[in-house]
Amino acid sequence: MNTQQIEQLSNELYTALRQGVAVPPLTDRHPELDIDAAYAISLAMLEKRLADGERLIGKKIGVTSEAVQNMLNVRQPDFGFLTEAMQCEGSLSLAGMIAPRAEGEIAFCLRSDLKGPGVTEADVLAATEYVMPCFEIVDSRIADWKIKIQDTVADNASCGSFVVNEEDKVDPRNLDLPSCKMKVFKNGALLSEGSGAAALGNPLTCVAWLANTLGKYDISLSAGDIILSGSLVPLEDVRPGDTMSLEISGIGTVAINFE
Repeated sequence: MNTQQIEQLSNELYTALRQGVAVPPLTDRHPELDIDAAYAISLAMLEKRLADGERLIGKKIGVTSEAVQNMLNVRQPDFGFLTEAMQCEGSLSLAGMIAPRAEGEIAFCLRSDLKGPGVTEADVLAATEYVMPCFEIVDSRIADWKIKIQDTVADNASCGSFVVNEEDKVDPRNLDLPSCKMKVFKNGALLSEGSGAAALGNPLTCVAWLANTLGKYDISLSAGDIILSGSLVPLEDVRPGDTMSLEISGIGTVAINFE
């Protein structure tokens, strides 16, 4: 895929983001699209957001659990970028979003840089300042969530918004992250349950994968970054008026209202 095509598709996805209108799957129209080109599209889309005044504050890995892989029919993780405009506190307007879904995660805040190749789970633990409970609200600019891995990587890993509870921040050295239990509630009723092991066996493994994958593109996870480590439960459609909350054993709680 040439530079002109990459710029054209990044413009298309950026317009879809700003206008809240989905586009047909990129892979249907461009079967030659590979992961490297998809990453280039994502990075070009990010540059447009930064030019609008947004600020890069972290990265994310997605499609880490079997439940989410089965829902999306995508069989490997994806990766994307977080800006401060994506972070919300307590409530989120769904106006302008296309097909939002919420997922519960463990978020990391780094105290030192991580850059692949060769990053291990021990390296991630040493580089982490604390972990927090998190909801990510994913939203695909690809129509009807008909995505292949290249579509979601190009679309910034289908990221929409996220919320963390920085009051409940915990040193991960005091936790057995794979054994941490998550309960998710929707409108007051128990919706789903999961554990840290649902995300590639260990959230530390997820962050190491992200550091090593982005390292191939000369991108590092940076000190101060918020890193979303992947959902521990199935995705859940959300609509205005819904309220969701979650609790993670040993870490804490977070809640969000949708407007």
